[in-house]
Amino acid sequence: EDPSLERHFKGHRDAVTSVDFSRAKKQLVSGSMDSCLMIWSMKPQMRAYRFLGHKDAVLCVQFSPSGHLVASGSRDKTVRLWIPSVKGESTVFKAHTGTVRSVHFSSDGQSLVTASDDKTVKVWTVHRQKFLFSLSQHINWVRCARFSPDGRLIVSSSDDKTVKLWDKTSRECIHSFCEHGGFVNHVDFHPSGNCIAAGGTDSTVKLWDVRMNRLLQHYQGNSVVNSLSFHPSGNYLVTASSDSTLKILDLLEGRLLYTLHGHQGPATCVAFSRDGDLFASGGSDEQVMVWKTNFDADYGDVVKPQKYGSSVDGTHGTGSEMDCGIHHKKTKTQDSVRTHEQQEEETSLANTLEHIMGQLDVLTQTVSILEQRLTLTEDKLKECLENQQKIIQNKTN
Repeated sequence: EDPSLERHFKGHRDAVTSVDFSRAKKQLVSGSMDSCLMIWSMKPQMRAYRFLGHKDAVLCVQFSPSGHLVASGSRDKTVRLWIPSVKGESTVFKAHTGTVRSVHFSSDGQSLVTASDDKTVKVWTVHRQKFLFSLSQHINWVRCARFSPDGRLIVSSSDDKTVKLWDKTSRECIHSFCEHGGFVNHVDFHPSGNCIAAGGTDSTVKLWDVRMNRLLQHYQGNSVVNSLSFHPSGNYLVTASSDSTLKILDLLEGRLLYTLHGHQGPATCVAFSRDGDLFASGGSDEQVMVWKTNFDADYGDVVKPQKYGSSVDGTHGTGSEMDCGIHHKKTKTQDSVRTHEQQEEETSLANTLEHIMGQLDVLTQTVSILEQRLTLTEDKLKECLENQQKIIQNKTN
């Protein structure tokens, strides 16, 4: 069954720049050139929240892994961390000396990586937003930065036409991929962490194995690739292009699977939900669209690496093997080892821990908000006292 458009959200007053689902798919966040964030409820008839705080275009948004925080980056050079509730409270910190184009949480939710027009990638703690370190070997704007699933690596893409792979511990660039012929707009890790995909103004999508540092696949399209997202199975990739289309690539067969038309004007951003059932897209038409995936209902099919040939719509594979980590189906003997009770206990414990972590996120964020308010109050009191002293001095003079 083909992917289908489920619903679309209208509320932004300028181009949509970024979209992301919360972990449980209850909410969808979008950022826009109108300087606002919108939190959309996936429940029908539930009102959206509009978050105001940034003083210029919001270029990137992401939910934390727990879903209890949202990070946003803006042309106003700041990053904000929001509690996605009706109050829309946030803490703000000046992250860069240029536009912030990318924000991304580590999989444990403890760190945040940001990328900017100041040519740097920076890593921060989520709690207290403490600056940790900067990566600064790009020689032009950095469009995107992402943590690997295990948090050991960082990948970044830039207008210097390179994709750089960094070791988070040593803080060194361990490889530069220079095959793109234009600005590299977006980059992300395969769910296995073993390969990366990048798309850019040269209308191509390229996939590299980060263990061997070799090109695995190359797709030549007809228009600028603005954004891409891996399906959680690792078997598919969706892209958003300036020709207004979304394209779904089958990575196992190395071919274009679907071309989707919905947006009027450039499709600027796209993201799969955490379970892959849905994906969302945004465009310069100010619309956010939610699509039902429908394909690959059994994500666990055992797939062997295959050779790739040419395919339709100006897209082609490289003829190399896609062996960067396909999700295989467990055998029944493996599954039967663990009893049903054990599985239920583990799930219950995992849910409890996740809930506690989420509550800690919110508490820490609330403390940060209160601290910022106290600082503002102290500053105002100091200003009042100084004014009073000046008045007294003027009177005595």
